[in-house]
Amino acid sequence: MFRLQRQLFMFFGAGAFLAFLASPLKVLGTNLWPAVALPATTSTPQVNIIQAVVLGMVQGLTEFLPISSTAHLKVVPVALGWGDPGVAFTAVIQLGSIAAVLSYFWKDLSQITIGALKAIKNSDYQSYDFRLALGIAFGTIPIVFFGLLIKVLIPDFDNSPLRSLTAIACASIVMSLLLGISENVGKRKRDFEALGLQDGVLMGLAQAMALIPGVSRSGSTLTAGLFMGLERATAARFSFLLGIPAITLAGLVELKDILKQGLGSAELVPLIVGVISALVFSYLSIAWLLRFLQTQSTWVFIWYRLVFGVVILGAIATGLLKNI
Repeated sequence: MFRLQRQLFMFFGAGAFLAFLASPLKVLGTNLWPAVALPATTSTPQVNIIQAVVLGMVQGLTEFLPISSTAHLKVVPVALGWGDPGVAFTAVIQLGSIAAVLSYFWKDLSQITIGALKAIKNSDYQSYDFRLALGIAFGTIPIVFFGLLIKVLIPDFDNSPLRSLTAIACASIVMSLLLGISENVGKRKRDFEALGLQDGVLMGLAQAMALIPGVSRSGSTLTAGLFMGLERATAARFSFLLGIPAITLAGLVELKDILKQGLGSAELVPLIVGVISALVFSYLSIAWLLRFLQTQSTWVFIWYRLVFGVVILGAIATGLLKNI
């Protein structure tokens, strides 16, 4: 069964890659690198309450699944004719996802924090909690560094070609192939107790890849975890913990920028609704994914990402979607 699955995956993966290479110049030419940039947005794009609920649901369901919340928050509103909600809105509603992961892993976080502080007090730097806390801290550095670098080098990231639908589709396809390879070669023997500083650093570097829309933070870290020999559920659990500082910082930075511009009730209410919606659906997706990965593989996400990317490229090529 798994042999057939691998053969089918490689077949469709090769087909997707060839389709990508053979796509019309319309897809890879001016659409990917538009000659005229869209005007930069100076405030949060207008989002009504219904749209905020839907976008919060999309954020919550996709933030912790290895399928890229950024990609879906870009594709879903465009497909529905709403337009791109923008980086600021999507970053702020991630605070709902952070509230969910803090709530779900509160006991773990308390244990790690208290254990790490005790280890420092007793100079017990080999303790498990200290090593895990250090791994999370060092694992956060790459995404913060590269995130700040992108802000400096690409100040108008909202309208960057990296956020085009073509770029997102390509990232989704590439990550599906990498996740598929990691699923095949990963030994999946190391549990949560085996995690250390080096795991945090390596998964932190993988997490930084998620700055490219369509890659998926949970997807890149889960892929790295499987390559490192971690059990699926262990890789996912550590991915959630590792993402807390990064997502919190991103959300707070964008929230600060939005509050600087000033928000009327017409903008503030949908933002709050989006955060609450993201919180509820994030909590549900975390609980479901951890249970799922205890007994199942990641192939459902691999196939989904592959099809998702191919469908987007096809829709752009046929004019059903604009490559914005």
